[in-house]
Amino acid sequence: MKLNDAELSKKELWEKAGILLPQFDRKSMIAKTKSAPEWVHFGAGNIFRIFPAALQQSLLERGLAQTGVIVAEGYDGEIIDKVFSPYDNLTLAVTLKADGSIEKRVIGSVAESFNLEKPEQFSALRNMFRSPSLKMASFTITEKGYSLNSRDGAFLPDVQADFDSYGATSYIGKVSALLVERYKAGSLPIAMVSMDNCSHNGDKLFAAISAFADQWTAKGFIDKGFADYVRDRTKVAFPWSMIDKITPRPDEGVRKMLEESGFEDTADQITTKHTYIAPFVNAEETQYLVIEDSFPNGRPPLEKAGVLFVARETVDKVEKMKVCTCLNPLHTSLAVFGCLLGYAKISDEMRDADLVALIEAIGYREGLPVVVDPGVLSPKAFIDQVVRARFPNPFMPDTPQRIACDTSQKIPIRFGETIKAYLASETLKVENLRLIPLTLAAWVRYLLGVDDTGAAFTVSPDPLYESLFSCVKSVKLGDTGDFHDALRPILSDASIFAVNLYDAGLGTRIEGLFAEMVAGAGAVRKTLRKYTAEAAGSGEGL
Repeated sequence: MKLNDAELSKKELWEKAGILLPQFDRKSMIAKTKSAPEWVHFGAGNIFRIFPAALQQSLLERGLAQTGVIVAEGYDGEIIDKVFSPYDNLTLAVTLKADGSIEKRVIGSVAESFNLEKPEQFSALRNMFRSPSLKMASFTITEKGYSLNSRDGAFLPDVQADFDSYGATSYIGKVSALLVERYKAGSLPIAMVSMDNCSHNGDKLFAAISAFADQWTAKGFIDKGFADYVRDRTKVAFPWSMIDKITPRPDEGVRKMLEESGFEDTADQITTKHTYIAPFVNAEETQYLVIEDSFPNGRPPLEKAGVLFVARETVDKVEKMKVCTCLNPLHTSLAVFGCLLGYAKISDEMRDADLVALIEAIGYREGLPVVVDPGVLSPKAFIDQVVRARFPNPFMPDTPQRIACDTSQKIPIRFGETIKAYLASETLKVENLRLIPLTLAAWVRYLLGVDDTGAAFTVSPDPLYESLFSCVKSVKLGDTGDFHDALRPILSDASIFAVNLYDAGLGTRIEGLFAEMVAGAGAVRKTLRKYTAEAAGSGEGL
C-alpha cells in the first residue's frame, strides 16, 4: 500500500491492514473547496495533520461539511514538498492509546496545500482570500511564529524589509498581505484563529498583523481603511483558543509496525529547518480544543467534532489551567530533568519515583492553589489524567528532547505566571514555592549541555541558547563557589521568567540550587531527591 488517491481504491488491502479510509467523496470535496473555500490553515506540521485536519474529516464523513481544509506553510516549505504534494495531501494518522490499542486512519480532508515560499503558490492563495465563502484562517506556527522582534527589540530583518517595501517575505508579512486582498475585495469578514500553544494567542496574532497594517498605512502603501478593517471585530476576529494533544516526532516503532502491515510510505524526513516529518503522524488519543466563539463570517460546525466554543473569559481560564499548571509546566519539568538524567522517553520518566514526585508537587501543591476552575474542564481531573494516564502511556514515543525545544520561550507562561500569582496573593507566599525554583535551576544547569554523569549532550534548539550559554560557559561540573555573576543576567531577565527572579525573592535560592546541581557527577539526582523528599514531608497533602 502506498499513500495516494489511486491506492485508496484497493480497499481490501487497507481493511486487512486495519487502516480506516476516508468515508466521503474526496474528489467532490476537493472540487467544492476550490470553488468555495471555507477554511485555510497556516502551519502544515504534525499537530495540524492529526488534529484540526481530522476534525474536518469527521464532519465530512457525517455529511456535516462539504468542503475541506486548504493548508499553507510559510516557514518550512519543505513540509509541503515532502509529505503533502507527493502523497496527494493525504496523511496516515496513528493514534496510540493508553490501553495499548492503535487506531490507523487515512486523513483526506486537505483539499490543497501551498508552499508560500513559492511565488506562484502564494499567488494562488491570494486569490482564495478574495473569496466571500472563506470563514476562517487558523494557525499552528508556534509562538515564535508571531514574533516580529529580535531580543534587543529591533524588528527582524525580513520584517523590517517588508515594512519598508510593502513586501511579503516574512511569515506574518505574507498573512498580512493576504488580508489586504480580502480588504480590497470588499472588507470581507473572516476569523483569524490561532491554535498555538501560548497565552492569549489571538492577541499575539492580532498584534503582529496590526503592526504590519500600521506600518503599511503610515507609509502610504495602503489606505488607512486597512488598519481600521484589521481592528474591526465585526470584520476580522482574533479569537483566543487552547489546544492540547501530545504529538511526538514520527517514531521508529510505529514505522516498523506500519511496514509490517504492508504500508510502504514510511520514509522519515528531516527538513533543512530541522522539522521531523513523515507521511504518517503518531499521537496520543486525548485531545482538547477550546475556542472563543467569535466568527464574523460563520464557521464549520466543529462543536459536533468535539471542539468547545465558549466565551473569551472561559478560554482564558482553560488556557491558564493547562499551560500554567496542569500540563505544560509538568512537561517542561520532565523535559529538563529527563535530558539531565539520560532519559529518552517521557513515559520512562514516569517510572522514576523522584520525577513523579516532582511533577505531582508542581501540579497539585504549587500550581492548583492559583488555578481558576473554568467550569468546562476540571483542573484536578485534568492533572489526574496527565499524571496517571497521558504521560505514563508506554505507547507514546514522546521525548524530553522534543519538549525541551524553545524552553526560553515557554518559561514565562509555564512558570512565570504562577510566580506572579503568588506574588499578588494575600494568602500564598512565594517563598513557599520549592519545586518550581528547583526546575528553573535545573534548566540553567541544562544549558551547560552536560548530563548528570558528566557526559556532553546536544541541547535542544532554542532561539536564546547562544546568549544564555555565553553567561554560563565558564561553569564546569565540579565547580564550587559563588555563581551570582554568571547567573544574574539570566535570572534577572523578566522576558524569560515573566518577573525578575531576584525582585521576586527567588533568585538567590535558585543560585544555591544550581550550585548544588553542578557540585559533581550525580549531583542533579541527589538534589532532586533531596527537595522532592522535603516537599513530600512538608505535611501538605496532594
